[in-house]
Amino acid sequence: MTADEKYARYQDLQRYVGWTEEDAADVNSVSELLEPHLVPLVDDFYAEIEKHPAAARVITGGPAQVERLKGTLVAWLKELLRGPYDREYVARRWQVGWRHVEIGLDQVYTNAALSRLRRGLLRVLGRQWTGDLASALAVRQSLNTLLDLDLAIIEDAYQAEYLARQQRLERLATIGQLGGGIAHELRNPLNVIKTSIYYLLHSRNPTPEKQAEHLKRIERQVGLADGVVSALSNYARMPVPAMSPVSIPECVADLLEDLSLPEGVSVSTNWPTDLPAVLGDAGQLKIVLSNLIRNGGDAMPHGGQLTIGGSHTDGRVNVAVSDTGHGIPADILGRITEPLFTTKAKGLGLGLALARAILDKHQGALSVSSVPREGTTFTVALRAAPRES
Repeated sequence: MTADEKYARYQDLQRYVGWTEEDAADVNSVSELLEPHLVPLVDDFYAEIEKHPAAARVITGGPAQVERLKGTLVAWLKELLRGPYDREYVARRWQVGWRHVEIGLDQVYTNAALSRLRRGLLRVLGRQWTGDLASALAVRQSLNTLLDLDLAIIEDAYQAEYLARQQRLERLATIGQLGGGIAHELRNPLNVIKTSIYYLLHSRNPTPEKQAEHLKRIERQVGLADGVVSALSNYARMPVPAMSPVSIPECVADLLEDLSLPEGVSVSTNWPTDLPAVLGDAGQLKIVLSNLIRNGGDAMPHGGQLTIGGSHTDGRVNVAVSDTGHGIPADILGRITEPLFTTKAKGLGLGLALARAILDKHQGALSVSSVPREGTTFTVALRAAPRES
């Protein structure tokens, strides 16, 4: 978030709570009254911190650091009372929240600390005030509002920085997990290629048939390795779909001509004659359907029935891919579209995650139902394309 964006957000919060120039003037008017008492308030503040190990643990520099922090807090309170409440003011408040994440201080201690400072400021104000009651109440309200605004911007910064750090950690963890998956997936084809190359280089007088066999093995393994790289690339850089009317039966027919399913798997399709086209990107939808069809085949390594059918209602087209395989246990059913989650001995676990990402871009949906030892049905819901008039 840029400095201008932070300040615009702060101004929006000011409007939300009804902060006015009169409030600023009220707070500024008591700065000289309160400033002589700021040092005792800050001394009390840090004395209390020493009684709470969870808060005190972040102070690692001893008495010298405490004295520096006291000076910083006194300056912070003076700026609170004097203003101006401009971009630089907001940037310094934002820095407080950022710093608390950096040192590992839980935000709850910031809330409690500001509450203690608030009580101290209001207590001093009550003792030193010599004006009328109505003016005192107005000043107290303005000061409370300003403290609430400070707390809001500090919490906003804390949450933004904490979330950013969590996302960085998650990305690093994902990279590590993904790296392990890629290494596993590529090592097998590379080992096969290596053994075939070794044979071709060292075998004495190999027959043409043997040479052709090993060259085909190399070609197949290169294809497998390329598939791993393509899956990763597709997941990382899925482009915006180019929408046009797409015939799902035609997409499925094209896929079934090219896909290789386990021996013993029979495929049947069931399309209503009035099934409308869908609005989508044909290439991307083929990725979705091919993943579902391959998964269905993989679930039936010893053969079975794969059924693909469609239906439509209320401007939506539903495409169901059903198998009679081993099914998916209920305890992992909700995780199967997570990136890198897979129940297969081989595979990156990106197929269903990629399918869901594509369908999200199509404003579509993917659902699944499964009965262990009976089979699984994946259903894709897509928008029907407008019918030509």
